[in-house]
Amino acid sequence: MQLLARLSLVVSLGLIHLLPGQSQDVSGTSPTSIPDLITFWDFQPTNSGDHLSKGAAAYVLTEMNGPIQRTNDGIFGPSALQIQRGQWLRIKRDDCPALNRKGKDEVTVVAWIKRQSDNNWQYIAGMWNERDAKRQYALFSCGHKQTDYTTLNRIDAKNQPHGYVSDVGGATPHRPYCFSYATGKTTLNKDKWYMIAYTYDHKAISVYTDGKLDQNGNYNPFYWDKPIFDGGDEGSDFTVAQRALPAWPGYPEVEEPTHHEGFGGIMGGLAVYGRALSAKEMQSLYESTLGNKQNQISPSS
Repeated sequence: MQLLARLSLVVSLGLIHLLPGQSQDVSGTSPTSIPDLITFWDFQPTNSGDHLSKGAAAYVLTEMNGPIQRTNDGIFGPSALQIQRGQWLRIKRDDCPALNRKGKDEVTVVAWIKRQSDNNWQYIAGMWNERDAKRQYALFSCGHKQTDYTTLNRIDAKNQPHGYVSDVGGATPHRPYCFSYATGKTTLNKDKWYMIAYTYDHKAISVYTDGKLDQNGNYNPFYWDKPIFDGGDEGSDFTVAQRALPAWPGYPEVEEPTHHEGFGGIMGGLAVYGRALSAKEMQSLYESTLGNKQNQISPSS
């Protein structure tokens, strides 16, 4: 007992130093342990069958365009969502006020995904209504263009993560679409787990892949200092795996979008925070979630 007490004191005083090659234990870092969490879905089964979130706000995602199947390849437990392209999830705007990030609000969106489709512009989550020019913020993967923040000119991209913020709701002035977004350099391969995320602190839009800032020249970070568009009472719903598109005349009553876009693959978790997480927090979150899962898979398996 005396030995354990002495060891506890040494640890609490920070007198044990890590040896080369050792890393700090981050097993206690979870999406719910990081301050300013708005909501987090781990996509584990519940007694009610609802996709009820954890965090400061308890919100329920409703499945759209047919029931979404589950797979036993999860991050936060045995379960994850097997989303077929064209399926999506939604919370009505009035039912998720804390997710209505606007003005000088900050935001972080984190998703644990395994893509299984090849289409462009695989939307992950946010408040992003393109149909009615009510864009606010959103996380995407697999866009085919990336924007230089110094010129707002675009070049080709391929299966990379993107974090969007709009200050006007519609197209960027003097551009045909919204051009205010950061693009990470990483190519997101099919059938491989990634933790993709982005933050906005009104200085820059920053995309992270597997816990690290996914640096990409003038494309990430994307330096931007404008407010997040305020959609008002008729603004965007919060949606997952698809957003309202210009050629979607029946949205939201008609569940299936007419564009061949949207996310197709496995989603193991989704979190939204009310501030821009730090690089250290992002790294710890990855190591204790997806990184921990990957470390449990031995080379022989």
